[in-house]
Amino acid sequence: MSSRPDSRGKRVRLSPTERREQLITLGARMLRERALDDISIGEIAEQAGISRGLLFHYFPTKQDFHLAIIQHANAELLERTSPDPKLALFDMLRDSVERYIDYVTENRTSYLALLRGPASASPELVALVDATRMALVDRIIAAAPIPAEDPDRPRLGLAVRGWIAFVEETTLTWLREEPITRESLVDMLVASLPALALNADLAAALRQ
Repeated sequence: MSSRPDSRGKRVRLSPTERREQLITLGARMLRERALDDISIGEIAEQAGISRGLLFHYFPTKQDFHLAIIQHANAELLERTSPDPKLALFDMLRDSVERYIDYVTENRTSYLALLRGPASASPELVALVDATRMALVDRIIAAAPIPAEDPDRPRLGLAVRGWIAFVEETTLTWLREEPITRESLVDMLVASLPALALNADLAAALRQ
């Protein structure tokens, strides 16, 4: 086990799992202000009170550390945008979109870099980002009032996947330029899903 000082300056021993989580948390915090490639292993190690070499005891390579940070960030995004089941379908959608915009605004540097920077060319990172997209798609489809056997369900999945891409691209542009207000952005993103919905019942439910 390794240790860190507590609030009284005494050393507190951390288990390997606790140390690993500490390093990931520090990396995720740094990711809010920097692109993934700009995260400093030396700074992370210093903040954790360990040597740079010891960090690689927990993560074999820098890429492994980066992947762990992105997994943490993606899980945080999904948690922050989790819909409130007590809301009506349209209100649930709007609430999730608002919290999505808030999250990416707080993490704009990493969001822009991950989707459009050098890191976006990494197959491993692309797979993680795509898994998060699919989790969002599955979440929306699961809330849709359409039976699993409905022939429109596969088309709905395709439409929602396209909507997620639209949300990402529109949000990326908005973060760079902010040509409209946050409220107008949310209105546009929320209204665009019913427009894409190929099932009349879903479109009607979303407009309620």
